[in-house]
Amino acid sequence: MASSIRTESEAVGFAPLSGRGEAAGWQDHPILLRLISIALFAGIWEIAGRIPVSFAFPTFSDTIIAFFGLMADGSLPSAYLSTLQPLLLGVVLSAFIGVGLGTLCGLWRTGEWLAIPIFIVLQAAPVAAFIPMVTFVYGIGLTAKTLAVMILALPVIVLNTYKAVRNVNESLLVMCRSFLGTRWQSVTKIILPDASPVIFAGLRLGVAAGFVGVVLAELLITPTGIGDLITFHRSRADYAEMYATIGSIIALSTLTLVFLQWVEVRIFRPEKRGA
Repeated sequence: MASSIRTESEAVGFAPLSGRGEAAGWQDHPILLRLISIALFAGIWEIAGRIPVSFAFPTFSDTIIAFFGLMADGSLPSAYLSTLQPLLLGVVLSAFIGVGLGTLCGLWRTGEWLAIPIFIVLQAAPVAAFIPMVTFVYGIGLTAKTLAVMILALPVIVLNTYKAVRNVNESLLVMCRSFLGTRWQSVTKIILPDASPVIFAGLRLGVAAGFVGVVLAELLITPTGIGDLITFHRSRADYAEMYATIGSIIALSTLTLVFLQWVEVRIFRPEKRGA
């Protein structure tokens, strides 16, 4: 009887523990899991291209070969030189303006009433509809593309900064006032440091929106840079080159966001380093 009870307890108690141990072992190797996920995605893409699911859908191997061909002839690097100009300019301007406006709206109630509804509307609106208006006013040059990036990136940064400043830990502000801290000291030593993790997260999301904005600008305003490569190879039915171009901008944006997330965890969220 005792042995049967022990056996049942082992079956009930120890088996789930071992299962949890195996699951924890997999979770301890997130890089391996990501590599497996990428390999599965590439394998499914290769199979779908060989069936094929569409005459315009190349295999993964053909897309990789096309990517190295575009790198070798210099067309892809030169396209990125054109694409990164409005992207970097728009993101940097959005960061400075967005953090400043978001902080002002978080600290000043009148500023919140005046500005925040505008950015909520901009974030919810179909942004592609604004790009023809920007083109009509500013033409088809660098200014129009930079504004297209800012239209997408700025609302995200402003709203995240505003929420971060508005939701600062009230006990920290009470502590600052109890030590006779000035308004300037409460902003620089309490509010901004406490809000910095959410502000940086907003900047990261703004960069993601900026990538969307620059691709939309190059496809809708004038075909230059990455947008020109996509349009050119689509018109010639060079689908492997077209997919290679699209995949390169997706890979670049993903790597950029992964790096920014790493910076965010290392500097602003040290409690999540082991997660």
